[in-house]
Amino acid sequence: MPRLANIGCLATCANPAGQDDIGLIRDAALVWRGGTVRWAGPAEALPAEYEEEPAWDAAGGLVIPGLVDAHTHLAFGGWRAGEFSDRLRGRDYLEIAEAGGGIASTVRATRALDEEALFDRAKRFLTGMGSLGITTVEAKSGYGLDLESELRLLRVYRRLDEVGPTRMVATCLAAHVVPPEWAADREGYVRLVTEEILPAVAEEGLADFCDVFVEDSAFSADEARRICERGCELGLRPKLHVDQLSGGGGAELAASLGAVSADHLEYVSEAGIEALAAAGVVGVTLPLAGLYLNQAPPPARALIDGGVAVAVASDFNPGTAPSYHLPFAMTLACARQRMTPAEVLKGATRHAARALGREGEVGSLEPGSAADFAVIDAPDVEHWLYHLRPNACVAAARGGEIRHGVLR
Repeated sequence: MPRLANIGCLATCANPAGQDDIGLIRDAALVWRGGTVRWAGPAEALPAEYEEEPAWDAAGGLVIPGLVDAHTHLAFGGWRAGEFSDRLRGRDYLEIAEAGGGIASTVRATRALDEEALFDRAKRFLTGMGSLGITTVEAKSGYGLDLESELRLLRVYRRLDEVGPTRMVATCLAAHVVPPEWAADREGYVRLVTEEILPAVAEEGLADFCDVFVEDSAFSADEARRICERGCELGLRPKLHVDQLSGGGGAELAASLGAVSADHLEYVSEAGIEALAAAGVVGVTLPLAGLYLNQAPPPARALIDGGVAVAVASDFNPGTAPSYHLPFAMTLACARQRMTPAEVLKGATRHAARALGREGEVGSLEPGSAADFAVIDAPDVEHWLYHLRPNACVAAARGGEIRHGVLR
């Protein structure tokens, strides 16, 4: 039974309530067996039965639950660096999309890659994410937008979950945008999603969630409701991209559908905040997307004060968040969303796990949870997120097995 000793500061994130309660323990120890946490607490209170177990040395560092990235678009073809320059010159997201860029351009590049190419590319991304202390990743389809291509992306995620280095949670985002070949028949594409793609995904058990991008340039609230209700019939819980580019009652829609999360929320209304809190829907904020799109950040303080559990994720994608650096997104959440470091850590661990239906399994270090943890070269959470570095993660473990770095 291994144990982690000489922990300067341990953040267990064991309390399901309270955005800023990260369960801090100074001079701590952590014990696990069979990939599951058995005990976490002050080193001086270590039960005698664990004292002789082999110990790894955390060297006085900060130990946190393995980070949970609750919103990524991991598998895709190509990049969109040209759009970055276009936006800097004044072209907006919708203008680029209407000219054939944006999501449609990534769909073309993704459809051109076979499963092996997508797998190899995504695996490289995951290796980099694992080195940052990320141990669980939600990954969406949505760059296929036909039956064959959507299934190919989700099969890649299933394979990645089998080989690591991170745990994978798959989401079907066939309702990302209406692809060009269906532009003259929106209703026909919605039928394709509800009658062919979602049933095929459910039959193969390829995803846990069904997602829809609700926006003027994507899908209406009525279309999203039809798609999500069909997903629910098939056992796919709803998640929604809402209130990102405009305020359209997206949060209220997510609440009415019992969605596990409502993501983006830059334009969420007061009524939307109240609805999310009442329905227990997690609000997933995506600071990198706001930075790249030069948007005002979502009102995280109002969400937290209104009783919404707020998660922080990367939104890794080739267009509007071309970085999987979740710790950087966490620092942005502090600086731009006015969240404290403790609130942000809770948002990238326990609340992120809640947004994936995995609360208590990952995202915390408490008896019964997975022994997924990261050792950070920092004295505490405040210093880690304040002192921005390329990577402060010394080591990361999934199920008690070191997947990045070395502990002695």
